[in-house]
Amino acid sequence: MAISMIIPLFFLFTFFSALLFLRRRHLHRRLRLPPGSFGLPFVGETLQLISAYKSDNPEPFIDQRVNRYGPIFTTHVFGESTVFSADPETNRFILMNEGKLFECSYPGSISNLLGKHSLLLMKGALHKRMHSLTMSFANSSIIKDHLLLDIDRLIRFNLDSWTDRVFLMDEAKKITFDLTVKQLMSFDPGEWSETLRKEYVLVIEGFFTLPIPLFSTTYRRAIKARRKVAEALTLIVRQRRKGEKKNDMLGALLASGDHFSDEQIVDFMLALLVAGYETTSTIMTLAVKFLTETPLALAQLKEEHDQIRAKKGNPEEPLEWTDYKSMTFTQCVVNETLRVANIIGGIFRRAMTDINIKGYTIPKGWKVFASFRAVHLNPDHFKDARTFNPWRWQSNSETSSPGNVYTPFGGGPRLCPGYELSRVVLSVFLHRFVTRYSWFPAEEDKIVFFPTTRTQKKYPILVKCRGCQAK
Repeated sequence: MAISMIIPLFFLFTFFSALLFLRRRHLHRRLRLPPGSFGLPFVGETLQLISAYKSDNPEPFIDQRVNRYGPIFTTHVFGESTVFSADPETNRFILMNEGKLFECSYPGSISNLLGKHSLLLMKGALHKRMHSLTMSFANSSIIKDHLLLDIDRLIRFNLDSWTDRVFLMDEAKKITFDLTVKQLMSFDPGEWSETLRKEYVLVIEGFFTLPIPLFSTTYRRAIKARRKVAEALTLIVRQRRKGEKKNDMLGALLASGDHFSDEQIVDFMLALLVAGYETTSTIMTLAVKFLTETPLALAQLKEEHDQIRAKKGNPEEPLEWTDYKSMTFTQCVVNETLRVANIIGGIFRRAMTDINIKGYTIPKGWKVFASFRAVHLNPDHFKDARTFNPWRWQSNSETSSPGNVYTPFGGGPRLCPGYELSRVVLSVFLHRFVTRYSWFPAEEDKIVFFPTTRTQKKYPILVKCRGCQAK
């Protein structure tokens, strides 16, 4: 009986698969779609994408298809037909036409966990206002006059507890979470912020999962953690509505003439905490990893920071803006880490209308993915593109068009509002770290790229106080 049921189902599946294949083939010809493959019925090429990014290769899925189809290709991932771009001109076109031809669109798991009022998902005039507000709390003058002191203080506070074996990824995340909580809500590190941070870990783990609680334990756990985070933040928002006014992001939201609801403010802050926590901490970790594996670069960086330290009467004296601006080689290290690490591998958008580009058509409603990583790691744009080489940034001669090929913070109306702040945080961290400690890896570790860029073992290192060695 079982066999008699399976055979008709098999033929039915084969029939519908054949119809789907013929429909897709007709669609390619009629609409002049970019070349590519939709993969299996319903599943598409999602499984190939996930399995590819578990390898050591930073961009295997796109590399294979660019070699076969060219820099713009069609696929089907996460349940939707998607056009991938590894072409810098096309990527810039997508970025600059935000809100005109393309709109923000991310997988359901990310959208659900961040909340509909997060900056990542806002659109139109509201996004423009909130983006401007966020940038006003992270521009150069604010960092110089207000944030630099806290950045330096909180980094030193966290480094004070480092002894012997340290999991650098975990410690870096504590630093960036503390900094973001301070900037958003004026809280110093403590039991409350650490409890909140542990819930955030669970939220982020659910970003690239099937957004159906019944089928995904990770997603179910992430939803539960998200609820706890929202409850904790809602309590703070309600307390601040009744209490004193403070010069932080929450204070600006409460004072806004837009009269935001508690839910709107919580969604907004929750997403900013994710952004500050996950991306900058990973860059900090990978910068140390790349420097450790490039001794000449590490030696030059140490020399630059030892000179800054020597000018201070007290090694623990706070850094000033002039100190940050004097870190010229450090900025080369920051640029190269951002290029090679590519924490934001690319961005998802949805076509708002039929769009003609490079001789192809992107149909209305289709997803597009502009890959920054594929461009950054393309040897046509950067010599020995997959090699960490901070000296390349002492001259831009290697890049054919830096504005197009180097986009670690995105671009257009959705340019990352914290781009300058993240550079300052990384620079201050490197200063305090290399002048205070010597270190070496406790064991071999490698970078993995799914669901996010990170090191597999959280980059364990053995640290020793530099000053203690001299005694």
